[in-house]
Amino acid sequence: MKKFLTVVKREYIQRVRAKMFIVSTVLLPVVMSLFLLVPAIILSIETPPMRVAVVDQTGRMYLQIRQALSSDLQDTAAQNVNSGAPRTTTPRRSFARFNVEEVDATDQPLDQIRANLDQRMRARELDGYVILPPEFLSEGKAEFVNRNPGDVFSLQALQSAMNRAAREQRLIDAKVDTKTRQELFKPIELQSVKTGGVGSQQANSNAGFAVVFGVGFVMYLAILMYGQIVLGAIIEEKETRIAEILFSSVKPFTLMMGKLVGVSLLALTQLAIWGTAFGLFALYGVGLLASEGVRTSIPNIPFLHFIYFGLFFLLGYFIYATIYALVGSMVTTAQEGGQLAMPIILILVVSFYLFWPVSRSPDSPFSFWVSMIPFSAPVAMLVRIVTQTPPFWQIALSLLIGFSTVFVIMWVASRIYRVGMLMYGKRASIPEAIRWARQA
Repeated sequence: MKKFLTVVKREYIQRVRAKMFIVSTVLLPVVMSLFLLVPAIILSIETPPMRVAVVDQTGRMYLQIRQALSSDLQDTAAQNVNSGAPRTTTPRRSFARFNVEEVDATDQPLDQIRANLDQRMRARELDGYVILPPEFLSEGKAEFVNRNPGDVFSLQALQSAMNRAAREQRLIDAKVDTKTRQELFKPIELQSVKTGGVGSQQANSNAGFAVVFGVGFVMYLAILMYGQIVLGAIIEEKETRIAEILFSSVKPFTLMMGKLVGVSLLALTQLAIWGTAFGLFALYGVGLLASEGVRTSIPNIPFLHFIYFGLFFLLGYFIYATIYALVGSMVTTAQEGGQLAMPIILILVVSFYLFWPVSRSPDSPFSFWVSMIPFSAPVAMLVRIVTQTPPFWQIALSLLIGFSTVFVIMWVASRIYRVGMLMYGKRASIPEAIRWARQA
């Protein structure tokens, strides 16, 4: 045990003091802050509302359009009655903001109205105007003259409001009373729930799937980043040719296990720092977005699920890290190891494709068996947990099989490592590796 801890300490301290480790540890939170904070800061920038005039030739649509925009606008027409100003609306807070005014279309021809509005647009008194023809309600066609056609957000918001206003006015023309109209447009809320036990139900949302995807993505990045470090650590002594000296005092299994644990502690240290920074930035970003009127919420996930997330993340990491160690015991250089490492990543990528069938039928025999296979269990079992939590014995069995597989792969890798470390010049073939593993 003392020699094992010595190897772990050496691998951890040597690598944690490296300049690249320090730079990458600091650099990623800075990049994360840009992705999290920059959008919130951009949303907080005040932009002037779009000034739009409405030429209502139907004589019935302006009020409906103004009411359709009431969810994003605060009506201030009453403030302008005494002053004789045009009826306008000013925004509360929205991604597409408007100042809307009505243009009287009864006393002058349409061409003259267009000319006046075009002149106001050239003088930058207006950003656009809408012309509602007399047959607007029957044909559903209107014209929007816009000084900035690239503003698709405002265009979509205005079009959506006009659609709601047209539906409302058509119902009024059909003599549908106000209460009936409200009932007709009452939204339907479909809440997905899952059974949480006898006589109880637990709200189910997409938060669990998002966390599972996040855990899998971090697992993929960790294996991609630190797998090569594990590979390099395993073949380090082979390149420096000091294996004979090491094996005289340390057993191959102890040496390999110490290297794997040391590098893994390095990975967990860096991931913990990044996770803490990400959490702080996320909380700040959520607060900043909430202050700007963007609705945000923290996922309501049971605490036990987070424990499962952590356990299966460690399982997935160590499964593939030990495979990297196995590859490292067979090759002589890091370049050869990099070539053989691609199938390892492909195995992990294939496990992500199981997300869809397992989520569709989490209690099927297929889902059960793929959640027991160590190479796919880190993703498949987590999907089962967030969709339809399996019995505890299945979760425990999956973890037991997985971590047992880690030790088996490590034991096989150490036996190959013992012989491979003393051989130079060529990479071991698979038959040779099997023969080395069988040797007593």
